[in-house]
Amino acid sequence: MAKVTELVQGLAAPMAAAQGCSLWDVEYVREAGQWFLRVYIDKPEGVSIHDCEAVSRPLSDALDQADPIEGSYVLEVSSAGADRPLKKPEHFEQFIGAEVEVRLYRPADGRKDHVGTLLAYQDGDVTIAAPQGERTFPKKDVARVRLSVRF
Repeated sequence: MAKVTELVQGLAAPMAAAQGCSLWDVEYVREAGQWFLRVYIDKPEGVSIHDCEAVSRPLSDALDQADPIEGSYVLEVSSAGADRPLKKPEHFEQFIGAEVEVRLYRPADGRKDHVGTLLAYQDGDVTIAAPQGERTFPKKDVARVRLSVRF
């Protein structure tokens, strides 16, 4: 049987596309005793609250009809955000040349967090150009990669 997130992706992707958006990611997580189904959408000119609502309403109806989740949960539809996590190969490909933050499970060079320009992503390994030079982090060491935002 498919995972909840995969089932929801299949429902949400065409609904996002119908609103001129793309589906970025789906999470199904438990926080403080409550289940949350989070659907992240994106579009080149940015996501508005109206986009979120336009995807949320029909998705909620489709989820009620398909009933892929036992028990109660909170549905949230939102923008992927400026500091969005990069999880899928296509996410990394889209942001080659962008500044990213790489968080490691264990420190490397005395730090868990490394910031630099994303140069490559291959089989889960992440290569960045940082002030200290080019660095490749093996997949097994990488906890999270997200876009870096500076104000």
